[in-house]
Amino acid sequence: MKTNVGTLDRVIRVIAGLVVMWAVFYVPMSVAWTWALTVVGLVLIVTGLCGSCLLYTLFNIETGKK
Repeated sequence: MKTNVGTLDRVIRVIAGLVVMWAVFYVPMSVAWTWALTVVGLVLIVTGLCGSCLLYTLFNIETGKK
């Protein structure tokens, strides 16, 4: 898969994903919110580590250097 996420974008995604995952474990919330935020946090972390975002591909966005 082609890398379409730049370095700064990747760092922000991983940090945001870790913050969301922290909230899942330490902030009291309903089960539905826990599952929803778990999915969001994991997607942010995985796309940040892999450097590829499906939505960026669909909309032809590239935040990395050309």
